[in-house]
Amino acid sequence: MNSQSFSSTEKYEATRFLAYRFYTETIEVSGMSALAFFEAGSVRYKGQRMFWQNREKTFTLVGLGHAHTLTTGNHHGRFEEIQKDWQSLCKQIVNEEQSVQPVLFGGFSFDPLNKQQSEWIRFPETYFAVPMFQLIIKDDRAFVSIHLITKEEETFKTFDAMRKERDTMIHAAQVSELATYEKPVVVERQEMKKEQYMQSIEKVKAIIKANQAEKVVIARALKLKYEKTLSPSAALYQVSKEQPESFLFGIEAEDQFFFGATPERLVKVENRKALSTCLAGSTPRGKTVESDAQLAEELMRDRKNRSEHQYVVSMISQVFKKHCEETVVPKTPSLMKIRDIQHLYTPVKGELRLGSTLFDLVRDLHPTPALGGEPKQAALSLIRQYESMNRGFYAAPIGWVDAEGNGEFAVAIRSALINEKEAYLYAGGGIVEDSTPESEYLETWVKFRPMLRALGGQLRDES
Repeated sequence: MNSQSFSSTEKYEATRFLAYRFYTETIEVSGMSALAFFEAGSVRYKGQRMFWQNREKTFTLVGLGHAHTLTTGNHHGRFEEIQKDWQSLCKQIVNEEQSVQPVLFGGFSFDPLNKQQSEWIRFPETYFAVPMFQLIIKDDRAFVSIHLITKEEETFKTFDAMRKERDTMIHAAQVSELATYEKPVVVERQEMKKEQYMQSIEKVKAIIKANQAEKVVIARALKLKYEKTLSPSAALYQVSKEQPESFLFGIEAEDQFFFGATPERLVKVENRKALSTCLAGSTPRGKTVESDAQLAEELMRDRKNRSEHQYVVSMISQVFKKHCEETVVPKTPSLMKIRDIQHLYTPVKGELRLGSTLFDLVRDLHPTPALGGEPKQAALSLIRQYESMNRGFYAAPIGWVDAEGNGEFAVAIRSALINEKEAYLYAGGGIVEDSTPESEYLETWVKFRPMLRALGGQLRDES
C-alpha cells in the first residue's frame, strides 16, 4: 500500500505522538501504605489521582498527577483509538525499565450514546491518564516511577525537580502518621426517581414478554448529602476495611471522585493469558452460618438467578473463543461470598490469539449481560429508553494497562460518585419475564449496602 492510500486523518494519527518523548525512571522503596502515598498527593495533585488494588491484594497501583491524558470523542471506535494511542505513546519510551512498566489508568463510560443530563460533569466519556508519579506494590515489593511525557528537548531541570518532588512524597508517605478517617455523617438521603424506576420494570417486563429482549438490567441512584466536603482518602480507607474481598478503585476528575469495591473482574491479561469472571445471580448473606448456607443453596437452585448467570457465561465464552486459542469454562457455577452479598461465579480462561489484545476483550465483553442484558444492543437501547438516569462510569470498565499490554479491568459496580458534599450511589438488577418491581427494588438495597455503609449511611430504614 503506497502513501497515497492514507487519508490526512490517518497520517496525522500515525505521526502525532512522534514529537513526544516518554521518559521514565523507577526506584524501589521500602514498604509504605498505598493510601498514605495517595494522601501525600492530596494538595498538589488533587483532581489527578488514581487508585487500584486487585482482589487478591497482590497488585496495588497509585497514580499522582497526569503526565499525559488520553480521551476521545469517537463513540464507536473509542476502544480501538485508546489502544492505538497508547501503543503509539509507548513507542516513544526513551529509557525502558525492566522491573516496572509505565501504566495507563482509567475507564470508559457505560454508554456514550446516553444523552441524559447527569451528575458526571467532570468525567469525559473516555478518560485515561499516565500518572506523573506511579507507585506499584507487587508481591510485597514497592516501586515508585516518574513519568515525563514532553515535546521539550531539554528536560534535565524538569526531571531533576520531579525527583525532588518524588522523594518528598515518599518521605511523607513513609514517616507521617497515618490519618484517622472517621465516617462522614449523612444529613439527607434521597432516592432518585424511585417511581420511574418501579414503572420502568413493568414496561421492560412487557417488552421481554413480547420477545423483544431476553434480559435487561435496570439501575437506579441514591443521593446522600453532607455538611462537610467528602474526602476521597477517607472513602477509600472505609471501603478497604469493609470490603477486603473486592477490587478497590478510585479515580479523580477535577473535584469529582469515582470509587468502589467491586467483586467483578471484567478481564485480566498477563503474559497473553486471559481471565474473566462470570458474576450474575445474587442473594444476601445470612445472619448465621445455617441461614447463610440455606440462602446459598436457594441461590444455586433458583431458576431466575441460574438463567441470568448462564446468559453471562454464554456471552463471555463466545468472546473468549473469538480472541483466544483455547477457552476453559467450568460446567457449573460456584459461590463467591463477600461481606454483604453472595453471587454465582464462573471463571473463564484462555490464551490470547496473535493480534488480539486486552482492549479487544474489554470492547467485546462490555457490557456483559450481568450489567446490560441480552441481546446486547437491544438491551442497551432499552436502557437508554427506560432507565431514568445516565450511568456515567457506573457498571463500566475501569482499570489499567501497561506498556507490554498486560493489565486488568473490573466492572465498576458497588460504586459511588463523590461530588464535594454529595455522593451518588448506584445499583441495578436484571429484569426477566418473571421479575417484580418489589423484589428488584429490595435487591438494589442489598447492592447499595457496601457504599452506603462506607459513606456513613444508615442501614435500618431501607424500605
